Amino acid sequence: MRPDGRLHVVPVGVTVDAAASTARVITRKSSKKVANVLAADQARVAVCQVDGGRWATLEGTAEVLTDSAAVEDAVSRYARRYGRTPAPDPERVVIEISIERAMGQAALPHQQRARPAA
Repeated sequence: MRPDGRLHVVPVGVTVDAAASTARVITRKSSKKVANVLAADQARVAVCQVDGGRWATLEGTAEVLTDSAAVEDAVSRYARRYGRTPAPDPERVVIEISIERAMGQAALPHQQRARPAA
């Protein structure tokens, strides 16, 4: 949320650690996303990704992590997920989301493949 209460919606790459109920977004410390998280008492956020008929939305609370170990871990996760390592950036930070709710759709019914008869 922006300080005035409006939503701040932008595309992001997100990685998910389901076992830890955590999602991570790498970004620059000067980004509006970071400013909004830091300005909130308890930063409520949502991330959403769509792939054809599949989609997922994760909601939770966010905090900004700046320590090098957290940033390196998040960059490594991003590289595994998206198949490319982002260029080094001394301004990089991590928005870590504690997932409280997950919603999604595996595929629309007409997109599911029929299973062969046994």
